[in-house]
Amino acid sequence: MLHKLIQMIRYRLIAIAVEEDGMSTVEYAIGTIAAAAFGAILYSVVTGDSIVGALTNIITRALNTRA
Repeated sequence: MLHKLIQMIRYRLIAIAVEEDGMSTVEYAIGTIAAAAFGAILYSVVTGDSIVGALTNIITRALNTRA
């Protein structure tokens, strides 16, 4: 009887350890956080003075060229 109870508990613990329920939710959460962090970094780079100045310079030179 005790042996069967221990064996049943062991099987249940193994089943709990192997189950992957909720893994997709965690993966989506990590992916969402990573995407938000990448978006924040990209926004800070694009709105920085050096990028705005470089883009303004490229557009100015393109508009002032003679054909």
